Amino acid sequence: MNTLELSEQEILRRNSLEELTKLGINAYPAEEYKVTHYSQDIKEQFDPENENLQDISLAGRLMSRRIMGSASFAEIKDKQGRIQVYFRRDDLCPGEDKTLYNTVFKKLLDIGDIIGIRGHVFKTQMGEISIHVKELTVLAKSLRPLPIVKEKDGKVYDAFTDPEQRYRMRYVDLIVNDPVKDAFIKRTQLMNSMREFFNKCGYLEVETPILQPIPGGAAARPFITHHNTLNMPLYLRIANELYLKRLIVGGFDGVYEFAKDFRNEGMDRSHNPEFTVMEIYVAYKDYKWMMEFTEEMIEKVALDLHGKTKIQVGDQEIEFKRPFKRISILDSIKEHTGYDVSGMNEEQLREVCEKLEIEVDESLGKGKLIDEIFGEKCEHTYIQPTFITDYPVEMSPLAKRHRDNPELTERFELMVNGKEICNAYSELNHPIDQRERFEEQLRLLEKGDDEAMFIDYDFVRALEFGMPPTSGMGIGIDRLAMLMTNSASIQDVLFFPQMRPEKKKEKDGAEKFEALGVPQEWVPVIHKAGFLKVDELKQANPNKVFQDLCGLNKKHKLGLKNPSSEQVKSWLA
Repeated sequence: MNTLELSEQEILRRNSLEELTKLGINAYPAEEYKVTHYSQDIKEQFDPENENLQDISLAGRLMSRRIMGSASFAEIKDKQGRIQVYFRRDDLCPGEDKTLYNTVFKKLLDIGDIIGIRGHVFKTQMGEISIHVKELTVLAKSLRPLPIVKEKDGKVYDAFTDPEQRYRMRYVDLIVNDPVKDAFIKRTQLMNSMREFFNKCGYLEVETPILQPIPGGAAARPFITHHNTLNMPLYLRIANELYLKRLIVGGFDGVYEFAKDFRNEGMDRSHNPEFTVMEIYVAYKDYKWMMEFTEEMIEKVALDLHGKTKIQVGDQEIEFKRPFKRISILDSIKEHTGYDVSGMNEEQLREVCEKLEIEVDESLGKGKLIDEIFGEKCEHTYIQPTFITDYPVEMSPLAKRHRDNPELTERFELMVNGKEICNAYSELNHPIDQRERFEEQLRLLEKGDDEAMFIDYDFVRALEFGMPPTSGMGIGIDRLAMLMTNSASIQDVLFFPQMRPEKKKEKDGAEKFEALGVPQEWVPVIHKAGFLKVDELKQANPNKVFQDLCGLNKKHKLGLKNPSSEQVKSWLA
């Protein structure tokens, strides 16, 4: 890499790496470093008489240093947290050669370097549990400086808070912002809690295809790719529902999957085009059973993660103790708008939308129109967990018709904090009804609804072999993680959220500068000086440009022959 592309700190760190190499120290050793203890365990187990803490080894990232002559303190961060370490020159270097302390530790190590230490645990006069270091091993040299987050009197300064940088460089975010790591640990604990619940019930975790010939199981716009060997288009799955129900047809009584799904749609605080969903299907059950199952599962998750069911989410305190409130979608719309939309046709629903000042597209059918009314006027009001039930048939092409009203389906969605968290049905297992529902979706697709479902004839064929009465439920893991970690944005619970490519400052090529008379070898130096475009250079002060270029030539040891001040003036003329 050209040193002109590096910051001053990056150059200094590379110089330190060279010095370590000259001293015979491999800054990236291959051999295993045996770790015997971790920071938090050491603090919890500390006892002056504990012989297990008299010879320990620990590895982690150097996060701070206080150098004080022949003795120094530092702080190391490992997977459990931070712990203070104490270096004494004559203990680290018992012989005549004091290089390891005087040169390596004091001059060549930097904040962010990963080191291994060996020593014994003690308590300082200030009462802080620390490690007295007898051996030091360099394990990885950090060539880029970390953001320095300072704290004084409980107040944080220079925090690494810019979302653009945090999401793009999650690795840095995890190093310097401790609560971020805790949120992702909780996310994994959440999924483990759900797995434990399902496994105790005897349900089988399975895997289904991500690349699918037909994007089925939900109303969404898919991502399309191409399979070269088969010479056919394939879709990244928008849902795993139809494959899981095939397994119920095949004889499994209960199956579930934690799946990555992909929908080529908008991005906001609660939507990401790649997301994680858990779907579960249980034979011989209905949506009423699934409501009780779902609230029991979510209550368990809250207790496993927090030890309580009442959780702070933003400004709201949400109670996850069952049972949850239940209300039908039509009753909810009537309650919040005053309109009884049950039995209305498409034209009447459009009139209601107009009166409610809800803009709707011409391609939307009855189901989507009702969904728009609920989304605009009702959804955001459900802060405490609430099951919205009994959706119209047009909204639910995969759900069984309601046992008491054939215009409705046996379906529920769980709303929490104004957002949908999960979706569930008494699954449609009537193959003729299913085919007709798919054909209606095809009509909507032809009308212009690019989220309407495709017809999956193989799935219909599977139903024709007979699927037992079944209830299924899908829950968004990302949104549930947002709730359980009190995160305001879905990006906060995704390690690597989708982002636009990094914007790089535009700069003119060498040929444009050469047209001014600038020698080719000086163009990168001009760029380093901050003049990325010819127009910027021509507007600059010639004397300043001359001084900057000569200074960079010397600082970076480029070995170029400095131009004269007159030459620089001629470039800017």
